[in-house]
Amino acid sequence: MKKAIRGRCLSYRDNPFTTSLKDCLFYEEDGLVVMEDGKITAVGPAHALLRDLGDTVPVTRYRDALICPGFIDCHVHYPQTEIIGAFGKQLIDWLNNYTFIAEQKFADKDYAGMAAEIFLKEILRAGTTTAAVFCTVHPQSVDAFFEQSAKINMRNIAGKVLMDRHAPPALTDTAQTGYDQTKQLIEKWHGKGRALYAVTPRFAPTSSEEQMEMTGAVWKEHPGTYLQSHVSENRQEIDWAQELFPSRKSYVDIYHHYGQLGPRAIYGHGVHFTEEDFRIFSESGTAIAHCPTSNLFLGSGLFKLERSMTGPFSVRTGLATDLGGGTNFSQLVSMNEAYKIAQLNGFSLDAHKAFYLATRGAATALYLEDSIGSLAAGHEADLTVLDLKATPLLAYRLAYAGSLEEQLFTLMTLGDDRVAKATYIAGDLVYSRCSETGAEQFYGL
Repeated sequence: MKKAIRGRCLSYRDNPFTTSLKDCLFYEEDGLVVMEDGKITAVGPAHALLRDLGDTVPVTRYRDALICPGFIDCHVHYPQTEIIGAFGKQLIDWLNNYTFIAEQKFADKDYAGMAAEIFLKEILRAGTTTAAVFCTVHPQSVDAFFEQSAKINMRNIAGKVLMDRHAPPALTDTAQTGYDQTKQLIEKWHGKGRALYAVTPRFAPTSSEEQMEMTGAVWKEHPGTYLQSHVSENRQEIDWAQELFPSRKSYVDIYHHYGQLGPRAIYGHGVHFTEEDFRIFSESGTAIAHCPTSNLFLGSGLFKLERSMTGPFSVRTGLATDLGGGTNFSQLVSMNEAYKIAQLNGFSLDAHKAFYLATRGAATALYLEDSIGSLAAGHEADLTVLDLKATPLLAYRLAYAGSLEEQLFTLMTLGDDRVAKATYIAGDLVYSRCSETGAEQFYGL
């Protein structure tokens, strides 16, 4: 059924880190987004589009709100929802003390399904419409996630973790079983509905050389699938990886050697990248997921965002929450923390660039910029509506924000999941929140 939503509309046509804002920005003070069969069919000034729309097409008007492409989370762990905010010192301690304990519960598919539903509700509540998701080593954790995602026709990327050493026995596979299960899951889920599969080695230290070989092989055998992992998050982790793979020149070179870099490969963190690391990622077309709340919470370091986006070897970079090392589902909060990290690195991240990183920039990192991440005819109709009066403080502050950029900056510094007024997936309303009462409604989950 054809339908439309009306309000202020914001999107980006290009990358504001490298292109002038006037050539990137799409903004309509009174815009209309027309949707049919899961796609955006038209977007532009309401007065022009309403003339041809006809009286039978329902139009939902959002006042004091901003219609944006749905936020995209480039790196997140759904099984870690239950340990968000756990005190964990730094990365390796946190994995051993919390992550590896929690993930063992996902051998139970019913438990995994319950956790997947809670996770999906949380990202929808935050205005996120696509995520690149780590499951656990258990194939049933992948089935549970995609089954829940399919209920509302979400465009999500996910995969079974591959891990055959340096983890509890209940969380390890073998090089062969990891390969076989990954192959079966790809055949079962990749391209079915809007599901996309990611070959998912947790990180090099938890995979043997044999598993790394077979991981690269199974990815190569299935063109169009994704590969996701972690790299250069923590200095202790980097040292450990290089001790385990002494013949390789660097942590990045480990993945390069085993055929795990290239288009549709996305790695969380990259905090401690060298110039050579940026060059390899840039030339191979590999992407980075910037995880600001996680990097701060675990004391991992300050990601070089300006270098990644504008350096001589720029890298496709998208924003990510990295739950549960990350501490909030809201990409507005991620923008806020990304700004602070950039400040400490001597770079002031403006609001347009931040919003780009969570929408079109994240879609570009995932090689999905032709499908999601923008308000454009032909794109999938995944949208979030941001409430400019979500809290009394936000309403008060925005009354004194003059420019669009100042309004966006206020949203990303004062905003959180309460700002998401409505979330649309493939043109269907799946979440709504009442500004006055805070009452919420989910549809389909």
